[in-house]
Amino acid sequence: MSNFQMFLSEHMVAIVTGSLFGFALLIIWLFYNRLAALDERCDTALADIDAMLKHRHDLIPGLIETVRGFAGHESSVLTEVTRARASALQATRTDMRLEAEMQLGQSINSLFSLVENYPDLQAGSHFRELRAELTDTHNRITAARRFYNLAVNEFNSTLRQFPANLVGSVTRLARRKAFDIGTQRDALEAPIPVKF
Repeated sequence: MSNFQMFLSEHMVAIVTGSLFGFALLIIWLFYNRLAALDERCDTALADIDAMLKHRHDLIPGLIETVRGFAGHESSVLTEVTRARASALQATRTDMRLEAEMQLGQSINSLFSLVENYPDLQAGSHFRELRAELTDTHNRITAARRFYNLAVNEFNSTLRQFPANLVGSVTRLARRKAFDIGTQRDALEAPIPVKF
């Protein structure tokens, strides 16, 4: 038996063990990088939603003042929109923001329902511009939310698969929650009625 064959037979276990260990490290490294990239994609998509929500928050004071000029005596609805906006701006955690944004959307819907009683307000160019801008912002929020939810779904699916689930548990990556700001969006999506 040659020296090389003796060396191989004596050290075969160490070579196989080392190879398996190296392969395991490669798999862990690949899955960690995949999870980190997906997690970062979720963060980026959430930042896009935040930018759109901030724009919506910035439009609301102008909308309230426009409506107040025509329907100032309907202060409870205006106060509710103001309160919901403040709550959405103060929310820090994602779950708190989800709830606050859903409440804000519902209060905006109530405001638009109120506006239906004031045809002069609906006919005003400033109100129509604000409503169009809010509708456009809502559409962008919906698109950004859809992208975020797809990213969250891919992240959560990958996190559940083997061996990514082991890597995720060691690195303490947790499942993410989808972002939904409510299903009642009729007031934003409804066209402005035309009266002759």
